Amino acid sequence: MKRTVVVWGLLAGISACAHGQAPLGAMGSTTGGGTLAPLRVDPAVKVALDAVSAEQVQADIAKLVSFGTRSTLSSEDTELPKGQGILAAADWLTSEFEGISKECGGCLEVKRDEFVQPASNDPRSRVTRPTKLVNVYAILRGTGGEKAPWVLVTGHYDSRATDVMNDKLTAPGANDDASGVAVSLESARAMVRLTKAGDKLTGTMVFVAVAGEEQGLDGSAHLAKLAKAEGWPLGAVLNNDIVGGDTTPGSVGQDKDVVRVFSESVAASATPEEQRMTLALGAENDSPSRELARQIVELAPAYFKPTTKRPPVLKGGVRSQLMWLVPAFHPEMILRRDRYLRGGDHSSFNAEGFAAVRFTEWRENFDHQHQTLRTEDGVEYGDLLKFVDFGYVVKVAQLNALTMASLAAAPSEPQHVRILTAALDNNSELVWDASAFAPEGTTYEVVWRETNENLWTHSQSAGAETHVTLNVSKDNVLFGVRAVSAAGDRSLAVPPTPSRK
Repeated sequence: MKRTVVVWGLLAGISACAHGQAPLGAMGSTTGGGTLAPLRVDPAVKVALDAVSAEQVQADIAKLVSFGTRSTLSSEDTELPKGQGILAAADWLTSEFEGISKECGGCLEVKRDEFVQPASNDPRSRVTRPTKLVNVYAILRGTGGEKAPWVLVTGHYDSRATDVMNDKLTAPGANDDASGVAVSLESARAMVRLTKAGDKLTGTMVFVAVAGEEQGLDGSAHLAKLAKAEGWPLGAVLNNDIVGGDTTPGSVGQDKDVVRVFSESVAASATPEEQRMTLALGAENDSPSRELARQIVELAPAYFKPTTKRPPVLKGGVRSQLMWLVPAFHPEMILRRDRYLRGGDHSSFNAEGFAAVRFTEWRENFDHQHQTLRTEDGVEYGDLLKFVDFGYVVKVAQLNALTMASLAAAPSEPQHVRILTAALDNNSELVWDASAFAPEGTTYEVVWRETNENLWTHSQSAGAETHVTLNVSKDNVLFGVRAVSAAGDRSLAVPPTPSRK
């Protein structure tokens, strides 16, 4: 939905409606518990995020564009000029992560996931000969040990022209997806600044640039399988793909105040029994990925605030004394895994059972995606640097880094969350097991919303207990339980499953 500028006096106290949700507390006959408290943001995190730089974003994207083509197939092209092609881009990304690591005395483990994607005889295949792929990633270890949760941010650094099989055509890929790679790099820089400031997070963060997206998600599929095989405790994957805020003169419909967050409903990895249970409970809107998207939307208002300004001078030189509200930058939940006929690297992680979402600008310009550079009938085609809004990428990077910092500071999720259904009554009794990673001071919070709401609206602290009874009808709402650190950082919510005991 396109946001409009509105009079400040008309919006006081109802900012929740800007996200298409009911104001907190509008729960009808539901009782028990209070309205949802805002999620905490560490002041040190704000300082780190404020340093995210539009100039650095521009430099990163411009550097990736400078490789001419980043077609995945160019890794096998021996005729490219020196310094051109995707392998040159991989080498630069490796050196860039290593340079960021030097800023904190080597705090990042910089790695290359190199493999050969086998050729396929499938007529739809986009890899018809064995092709080398390189995923580049950097790990910032937390202090919490092996049970503390991990969070990963990624973008794909390969690009394409109209003919995805042509590895010789110039393919700048500024928005798709040098913009997403810039988010990974700037998230790494922000979290390194936080580490240097002495704010040591318990969770581990992974900053990634994958190849092979345009050939069929090949790079992310390999990395997701690696993460599964090595037992990475990934609690959240943030995929950024086309987050450049396309800026084309004369175009309409773009909204620079919003970024879409796509998430799957029923988990791709769910068993048939889990699928049946999900549908029976009406919990298709409470998959792990959907909980991640929900928490991103909750987090944003803690950092991104509406601003006010005076309206322009009216006819006759008169200016109204009313202040006008400029909406805050914010994420919008899109209740599907991805766009029509399209796919993204988060789906590779979904397939391996990880909670993963995709960030994408509000309105894509298809003249500037998957296009060979040319001008036809006065229309300029191609994914060029000049169409990227670097300030918009900064906001997306800040939102990603904020999400990473919050989740990396939180306990792990509560385990075996159940709602007891033996008694026929209008109460709701929930029980759960403690989080596997629960630092001193960890407490638990029950959250709920009416079934037609997208965001949590009410909460009740259980303290350190793992059992709570609420005067709320279990048939009228959807519940979740999450762990809360002593400082107030929350894990993702876990919906309960019904149990007789």
